[in-house]
Amino acid sequence: ALCGETRAQTPAPDPAEVVMPDAEKIVLLLRTSLLTLNDALQTGNFTVLRDMGAPGFRDANTAAHLSQSFSDLAAKKVDLSVVSIIAPQLSEPPALDQAKGMLHLKGYFPGEPVQINFEMLYQAVDARWRLFGLSVQPGPPTPAPAAKATDPASTAVKKK
Repeated sequence: ALCGETRAQTPAPDPAEVVMPDAEKIVLLLRTSLLTLNDALQTGNFTVLRDMGAPGFRDANTAAHLSQSFSDLAAKKVDLSVVSIIAPQLSEPPALDQAKGMLHLKGYFPGEPVQINFEMLYQAVDARWRLFGLSVQPGPPTPAPAAKATDPASTAVKKK
């Protein structure tokens, strides 16, 4: 389940300011969120994670509730710092709900012996994406698909 899901009434954002972020911004959002969670796991202090969230996330979660929600990750001593150097793989295309000003991201950071599976929900607040929902689970590595010549990730970018 996503932590921080709430049914609180939030004002509809200005549709002009809710646009799909580019790939670099998506990677930055994911890394920032997971590194903030990692700091919380390492220190036991979930205040910053809570305070960086959207208003609905903050209203639905105390720092103590977040600590309890992620106690399994803390008990397993999961180290999320690897997300700073590994590229995330999205298992679904990023989904944007302009009416609600929400961005949904789902995927994983590959790794051995475990990968970091995530599902995150961001809300546009004052033209910034703020964390609204978060689910992080360690899991077995996903087998890498065979790279095809048409796969842009396997093709080197040539500059002229």
